[in-house]
Amino acid sequence: MKKYSMETIVGIFVVIGLLCVGYMTVKLGNLSILGEDTYVLYARFGSVAGLKVGSPVDVFGIQVGKVKKLEIDSQKQMALVELGFNKGIQVYEDASASVKTAGLIGDKFIKVDPGGSGDVLKPGGTITETSSALDIEDLIGRLAFGQVEKDIQGKKPGK
Repeated sequence: MKKYSMETIVGIFVVIGLLCVGYMTVKLGNLSILGEDTYVLYARFGSVAGLKVGSPVDVFGIQVGKVKKLEIDSQKQMALVELGFNKGIQVYEDASASVKTAGLIGDKFIKVDPGGSGDVLKPGGTITETSSALDIEDLIGRLAFGQVEKDIQGKKPGK
């Protein structure tokens, strides 16, 4: 009788351990078993250098979604970004999106100003006001070769 009770206790601990491993796998892998509570909006950018699938989407500094897909819109010759927003986040027609850098050399993310006038964008809608990230490598290269000074001199009045 004592043998069966010990086996039962060990079996319960094994089952609990497997459930914990399964839970951590889902949580750390950002998987969803019962479906996601998100909706999709799109944005077109001139450049999304450094941005990747899974990068955060922030509104007012709070992560409200993730980048779901990156592709090229061959008709408009721009990068098309699929953004997954958490349900309950409202983005309006006058919204703007920009690619930003977290820190000096950090990862890229999408910063969205949700707007406030006009109608709410429906799932599958497109954010039309976008701006690409500042290319620091290009800026450093221009500074190193004196191109910045030439640009400044060319913009002085009287020239």
